[in-house]
Amino acid sequence: MTTLTPLALPEVTLITPRRHGDARGWFSETWSRRTLSALGIDAHFVQDNQAFSARSGTIRGLHFQTAPHAQAKLVRVLAGAILDVAVDIRPGSPTRGRWVSARLTAEGGEQLFVPRGFAHGYCTLCDNVMLAYKVDSDYAPEAEGGVVWNDPDLAIAWPVDSDDAVLSDKDRVLPRLADLPDPVF
Repeated sequence: MTTLTPLALPEVTLITPRRHGDARGWFSETWSRRTLSALGIDAHFVQDNQAFSARSGTIRGLHFQTAPHAQAKLVRVLAGAILDVAVDIRPGSPTRGRWVSARLTAEGGEQLFVPRGFAHGYCTLCDNVMLAYKVDSDYAPEAEGGVVWNDPDLAIAWPVDSDDAVLSDKDRVLPRLADLPDPVF
């Protein structure tokens, strides 16, 4: 049975699929529309993505896409471990600017469901991290946006100091949430 663990923002869900093991190793059903729909998660995924980060302390995000290409994501780690973060950026939401995080590991098989209207990012906790994630809308560069990872108003408890974070040039210059025009999801 898949286990759902509610987080402080109820729209973001930690999912732990059951692993069936024997002398050969284990098997896990990582996505079943029927199972998760019955548990209240009804996303119609259209694309799978995979990312590799060589160094511990690599931060990717905080990213999102706006309507008509807004995306929900289901994130899991294939090798290594990450701190995965979701930030509510929905205009008018009573929890706008609040964030939740979960530690996802290849060993544990945990997954994070990040719904539309949330910025998403993660920090690698070791070298050679590989993750896979499903999205429910195709990538559309004209709809992409982001919030700077170290926005002081968000005060996300990243496990890396600013001087040691490995970032893309693009992620370094993203705006603060307070400076972001209200996105449409």
